Amino acid sequence: MELLERVTQYLQHHELKLITAESCTAGLMVSELARVPGSGQSIDSGLAVYSPEAKNRYLSVSFDTIDTFGLTSEETAREMARGSLDNSDANVSVANTGIAGPKPQDDIPVGTVCFAWAFRHDQKTYLATETRRFPGERNEVRLAAAHYALENIPVLHRQMLEGNLPIDR
Repeated sequence: MELLERVTQYLQHHELKLITAESCTAGLMVSELARVPGSGQSIDSGLAVYSPEAKNRYLSVSFDTIDTFGLTSEETAREMARGSLDNSDANVSVANTGIAGPKPQDDIPVGTVCFAWAFRHDQKTYLATETRRFPGERNEVRLAAAHYALENIPVLHRQMLEGNLPIDR
């Protein structure tokens, strides 16, 4: 709970409004954050988008990106983060897509999760991506991925404020 409280306080202190675009974690990021009283003022919305069609329909993820790089890719996560930010009043977006289990898919091991964090600041968008592999069973992977994504919001936001996060557009 300490992690969730720290993230909520950070979001509130910096007047950040969060949207999530979750495939692997299926809404768990928002659900976990909502455990903290008062966190709702920092949450715009959370989208659980599993299928390629949902990623395209709600987040404008290109089918070409999915076909070229796969559902579990930083490129797909990047478009998920961009799309959710573009379609909301949020100024921070966190997206993930991956393989929680029980079996590997397309030679991608269980526990592989691709993340993207996007920040809107001074009429620019800043974006970071990362791929991680988490140990454990399906729900352990999902929870670890959700917490990892949330705990990196303050880290990456500070990097952006210091000029150490790339401008996406």
